[in-house]
Amino acid sequence: QVTLRAGAELDAHRVNQYNLTLRATCPEEGKVEEWLFVRVSVGQVLRCDTPFFSAEGDVVLVLADVAPRTRLYTVLPQFLGGLTVRGQGFPLPSSLQFRLLNHNTPLTLTRQGLVLAPDNGFNPSKSIQTFRLEIEVMDRQGHNCSGAVRVEVLPSRHTRVTFPEQYRSVTVTEGTGPWEVVTQVHASGENVHYAILAPVTPALFTIDEVTGEIRSTRQLEVAHVQLLVQAYNTLHPADHATATVNITVQRTGRWAPRCVPAIFVSQVPETVSPGSTLVTLRCTDSTGTDEFLRYALEGPSASRSRFCMEGPQLKVNTTLDYDSEVVAAMGFQFTATILVTAGGEPTQSTRVPVLVTVTPVNEFRPVCPNGATFTVPETAAFGSIVGRVVGTDRDYPPDSLEYSLERGSSRAQPFSVDRRTGEIRVVGPLDSQQQKSYRLVVRLTDTHNDLDPAKRHSRLCDVSVRLQAVPDQLPVCVPEVQELRITAGSPGSRQPVTRLACHGSPDGPTLTYTIVGGNEDGQFRLEGNNVIYLPNDRAEPHTFVLLVKVWGGSGARRRSTVVALVVHVTPWSPPVPPSTTTQHTTVLKEPLVVTRTEAVWHPPAWFVAVLTVSGALLLATLGCVAWNLLCR
Repeated sequence: QVTLRAGAELDAHRVNQYNLTLRATCPEEGKVEEWLFVRVSVGQVLRCDTPFFSAEGDVVLVLADVAPRTRLYTVLPQFLGGLTVRGQGFPLPSSLQFRLLNHNTPLTLTRQGLVLAPDNGFNPSKSIQTFRLEIEVMDRQGHNCSGAVRVEVLPSRHTRVTFPEQYRSVTVTEGTGPWEVVTQVHASGENVHYAILAPVTPALFTIDEVTGEIRSTRQLEVAHVQLLVQAYNTLHPADHATATVNITVQRTGRWAPRCVPAIFVSQVPETVSPGSTLVTLRCTDSTGTDEFLRYALEGPSASRSRFCMEGPQLKVNTTLDYDSEVVAAMGFQFTATILVTAGGEPTQSTRVPVLVTVTPVNEFRPVCPNGATFTVPETAAFGSIVGRVVGTDRDYPPDSLEYSLERGSSRAQPFSVDRRTGEIRVVGPLDSQQQKSYRLVVRLTDTHNDLDPAKRHSRLCDVSVRLQAVPDQLPVCVPEVQELRITAGSPGSRQPVTRLACHGSPDGPTLTYTIVGGNEDGQFRLEGNNVIYLPNDRAEPHTFVLLVKVWGGSGARRRSTVVALVVHVTPWSPPVPPSTTTQHTTVLKEPLVVTRTEAVWHPPAWFVAVLTVSGALLLATLGCVAWNLLCR
């Protein structure tokens, strides 16, 4: 019995065969030697990666400000004889199990072998923090390996958020107007934003999350408010600091002017004339009069150029054009602030916010395009685009028009117009022989140019559509001359002779066929383009020269061509009664139709027909002359 030595490790990539010499000695017999060949094949044996399998374990360096549950490390097992998985992002076999042997760590090990940062992130300490994880990996066959990961958390490199002033006291006088800056807090750090933690729903003050300015939300009265302000790093919310701001609103003998209305919001049409008064403020100071009040307009330059103050009156300074691109870019709204200041020391002031919205007025009528003339072929299919009527309108939004066709679409006016795009399309048959041009009247109606949908302007525009005549194609038959030989059937039957291969215009009507010559006794008939022979009791061979006229097109534009058919008819023979002595079997053969086309010259059909008839008459005359000479 040959067994594997304990502790031996086989590696098929290094040694794949062992040659063993076995010697056997039996009593009273000689020695026997034999060879034993042991082959080592590639197998699946689980191994852990070298740094992870070492005594010290694999080392991972991370910063303390890494985001919670960030992937820090991936356990990468190896399979002896198989593919070694290295690097990040490779999928691991689903059959592996990962188990954390020590639990005195805030880090997390997932079922996929991923080591994650703590749920709440690392403690922002200034010293290096070290965490060790001992991990066991096992597959379904019970093979396992174990290793360790040492995570060293380095201090964060960014500046911590701190308040240089933990406490601040501010005193303001009563009567301070809304949106006045009371104070401003500042914290050092990166990506700093601000928020008020307490009170949870502040009623008197608000803070700008970017600048840290604390403003009043309404006109202040005597009060004492304590605010708990937090500054935090927007990229790392765990990095934050707090400060306390005490605001005291004290009583004063004089208070800021009080105005009615305190806020002015209005809508005015764009046609309001310059000099019109929008609002007259009724303001009083602490003395109850408005004698020493001063009024000024603050805000964007676009608002200050269009409005002005004359005492307590807010007036329109220039036209408010709704159809201007500048006004459209501002959302058709103007914002400003009226600053009301009372004389004396200290100076008291009140601000009245102003919001003016300009509304549209339908001022202009649509304008027709110049020279609206289009040309369309008379063979245009149903739905074909003839052209597009492009009207204009100066009201905003520009060129918002609807199109309609006066008198609608009919047989006398086989056109339609798209309501939104103004495209004119063909919706009926066209014939330049009956009518060479059409005069259409298109109505342009503006839309969405006024607050009142009923206030709309329209204009009638003349549009000329000319028909382009398209001549019908002459029918073409291949071949134009045919020579056919048939054997007549029994009288009263119907015998097909040939089928004419002709074609006309692709979009034209169906071709029609008529026999115009050579149909003696009416023995030939047409069924569409099929020529049918009707046999009779004629006992002698006979040659027919048929002239078939093929018509194409319709109305006055009908065009035709002539096809010549030379048909040699062999009469029908009745069957012979059977003989008592000798029996013969006659095999009836189908008539052979031979068609020969001369490619040298293709004369017109009428020329061939005349030439054929003339030749037959000439031959008959010569035959008669020869007969008379022989008789003499």
